[in-house]
Amino acid sequence: MLLEVAQVINEEHSIEELMTEFETLLHDSIGVTKILVYTKTGNHWNNILTSGVSAKQAALVDVNRDLAHINKIETLAMTENEALAGFDAIIPLYHKFKPIGYVLVGDDDTCEGISPTLKNLKFIQILCNLIVVFIESQKAQEKLMKQQAFRNELKLASQIQAGLIPSENDLATTSHTKIASLYRPHQDVGGDYYDVLKLSPYSLGFCIADVSGKGISAALLMSNFQAMVRSLFTAHIPLDKLVKELNQRICHNVASNDKFITFFVGRYNMLTGMLSYVNAGHLAPIVYDAKTETITELQDGCIALGMLDCIPTIEVGDIHMSKGNRLVTFTDGLVELDEGSYVSRSLDNVKKIMCETKNITDAMSRISAMADDNEQNSRVFDDVSVLGIEFVKNGFFSLYR
Repeated sequence: MLLEVAQVINEEHSIEELMTEFETLLHDSIGVTKILVYTKTGNHWNNILTSGVSAKQAALVDVNRDLAHINKIETLAMTENEALAGFDAIIPLYHKFKPIGYVLVGDDDTCEGISPTLKNLKFIQILCNLIVVFIESQKAQEKLMKQQAFRNELKLASQIQAGLIPSENDLATTSHTKIASLYRPHQDVGGDYYDVLKLSPYSLGFCIADVSGKGISAALLMSNFQAMVRSLFTAHIPLDKLVKELNQRICHNVASNDKFITFFVGRYNMLTGMLSYVNAGHLAPIVYDAKTETITELQDGCIALGMLDCIPTIEVGDIHMSKGNRLVTFTDGLVELDEGSYVSRSLDNVKKIMCETKNITDAMSRISAMADDNEQNSRVFDDVSVLGIEFVKNGFFSLYR
């Protein structure tokens, strides 16, 4: 019988097929006519075989109440437990010192002499252990396969998302601006997004956003948000109206109250040299003025998107950009660092880099090196995204100021 079971196992039958073989062996070879088999999945007990027992009787058995306290084979000749009446024995099954199953067995009491169930109890236990250990092995294998499938799906999602984040070559450029960018998701997928869009021959739009939370849910919301921005952001829509519309759509599409998006959006007019912007709860971008060698933080705006159904007030900021000015905007993964017992936040290093470099390419190179150093020292715990713009010409009409 053990050889037969071993052959069935080696033939890689399903758990259902193995239970059928187990039932046949006990019934035909030993004379066991009543069988209930329970195995554990997580904290839940599952009945994987019912044989010779009515559904009504099987429903009376509560594993936690009737079986969980049993740690060795127990006969039931004198039991007063109604749920166990009609069974001859309980066989607990252990794996790595943990209970993984219980088997209730019995016969029809028509045999003369010793009950075949009780007579073969030790053998039944060996047989049960062999089969249940196989079942546990099957569960572990299925779990590994699911994990591998999830990893494959996550890898594919990462590749798809990487395609949604534009590279420097994909970002819109003009003769008035030079663009540099950096994107490093902390996990396979992330919740950061930035973009640069040519809105008209003389208008350039750009934005950066950070979805609260991490992982797949943040990545899904980010991809949805990207589509919203690209469909709504035009040369003529007022920025406060754009932000209101994005907020309404996020609130409509996202059921969870704990998901929101910090967002910075700007529109640069190449004729006037004027940059208009709204900062919706995002880290303030830094502007370096090449003439005065001073730093300005762009803070005008409103609360983050998705926090309220209707944003009370939105302040649109304006700043004039002269030749040589540089702007850098980023997500909090760049400046919020894990210091072990606390999280630090400081813009000082970014400001220092902007002051010490001559162009946006050099600045982005320094910022990238800083991000590398933080990563190597295990201080980064969030996505890092950086978008830099250098204004290489004055606005046409600003020449006459």
